[in-house]
Amino acid sequence: MLQRPRRNRKSKAIRDLIAETSLQKNDLIYPLFLVNGGNIKTEIESMPNCFRWSIDLLLHEIEDCLKLGINNFALFPAVEDNLKDKEATYSYHQDNFYLHAINTIKNKFPNVTLMSDVAMDPYSSDGHDGYVENGEIINDKTLPILAKMAVAQAQAGIDIIGPSDMMDGRIGVIREALDHHGFTNTSIMSYTAKYASSFYGPFRDALDSAPKSGDKKTYQMDPRNKKEALIEAELDEFEGADFLMVKPALSYLDVIHCLKEHTDLPISAYNVSGEYAMIHAAAQNGWLDYEKTYMEVLTSIKRAGADIILTYFAKDFAKLKT
Repeated sequence: MLQRPRRNRKSKAIRDLIAETSLQKNDLIYPLFLVNGGNIKTEIESMPNCFRWSIDLLLHEIEDCLKLGINNFALFPAVEDNLKDKEATYSYHQDNFYLHAINTIKNKFPNVTLMSDVAMDPYSSDGHDGYVENGEIINDKTLPILAKMAVAQAQAGIDIIGPSDMMDGRIGVIREALDHHGFTNTSIMSYTAKYASSFYGPFRDALDSAPKSGDKKTYQMDPRNKKEALIEAELDEFEGADFLMVKPALSYLDVIHCLKEHTDLPISAYNVSGEYAMIHAAAQNGWLDYEKTYMEVLTSIKRAGADIILTYFAKDFAKLKT
C-alpha cells in the first residue's frame, strides 16, 4: 500500500502543519445590541451570554473585547415602539441614540471597525425592512429612506454600512448618496444573499423587530435557490458594494462557496442567532460539546470560502485563542 493518508493525521503537530483552513480573531466581526438609556445590561433569553447594552456599559464591553484581540463590531439598535413610525424617520434623526453611540465609540476607540445595520425594520411601525403600503413592500419608496439612514450613520463615523434590507437597487442608491455627501471612503458590506430563514427568531427577540403582519418572503431570498445569489452578487458588485454577505451561514455553505468562486470581492457570512442558540441549547442539555461544536461550525464557514464571519461566538473564540 503506497498511499496511506493516515500518515498525515498521526499527530497534532502534523495535522496542524498541513491544515488547509486557518481561523483567526481578525476574521471575525462581533455583533452587539444597543438600547437607549444608562446602566443597562439585559441578557437576551433566547441568546445566552448575549446582552442588550446601554452605551455606557457597552464601552466597557468593547474595551474588554479589544484586550482579547477583537477589533471589529456590528451594532444593532433595539428601538422603543414610541420612536417607530411608518417611514422610519428616527433612523436618521439627530437625536437617535444609535447614531450618538457610533460617534461615542469612534471617539473613544478610533481604531476599531464599526459596521452598521441599514434597514427600516428596527425603526418601522410595520416591522418590515421596507416601506409598507396596502400590505405591499414598496421597493422604490424605501430607497431614499435607506440612503438618508446610511448618510446619517456615515456622519456619525461608521466605517462599514451594512444594508440588510434586500431592496432592489439599494446599493447603488446608497453608494451615490454617500459619495454625494463626501463619504467616498465609507465602505458597504451588502447583505447580498439574505435568505428568508427560520434561523432569525432570537435576533428578532433581541430587537423586537418582527413584522407586524405578513412575512419577508417577497424581498428575502427563497432557501431553495442558489443561482439567484449570483444575480444578486453581480448587481451588488456593479452598484459599488465592497463586500458581499451570505446570511445565514451554516445552512448556506454551498452559497458561500459559490459566491467565492464567482467574485474577487471579499465574502462575509453571518453565523446567525438561531445557529448560535441551537448550539447553546444542545450544550446546556449535554448533547454537544459547546467549544468543539462552535469551533467546527466557524471552521466550516471559513472553509466554504468566507473571508469574514459575523458571529456571536467571537468573544468565546477570542478567549480560547488568548
